Amino acid sequence: QVQLVESGGGLVQAGGSLRLSCVASGIFFSRTVMFWYRQAPGKQREKVATITTTGSTNYADSVKGRFTISRDNAKNTVYLEMSSLKPEDTGVYYCNAVTAPGYWGQGTQVTVSS
Repeated sequence: QVQLVESGGGLVQAGGSLRLSCVASGIFFSRTVMFWYRQAPGKQREKVATITTTGSTNYADSVKGRFTISRDNAKNTVYLEMSSLKPEDTGVYYCNAVTAPGYWGQGTQVTVSS
């Protein structure tokens, strides 16, 4: 059974930093492209970062240069380092696996105050 467990969110002032983690189980993690998504209040879920099995990364324009996605295959964990946070980064952040697109964790709330 696929499980994705996100953590690391919280309340932070604008300009601050947070590090999110997502532990995955039930998938062949090292062979799976992983994503981070976020959903702001009243908006659709959007993809913010991608990391391939070889470590290549891609980012939404809105977070490029501020967010960094990484992975630790030994720990079945994907990370999202977020810096220079803005109020518009507020939302619930989720990880997702390309091989299990219908599976979502509970997410982790990120709130950035101005």
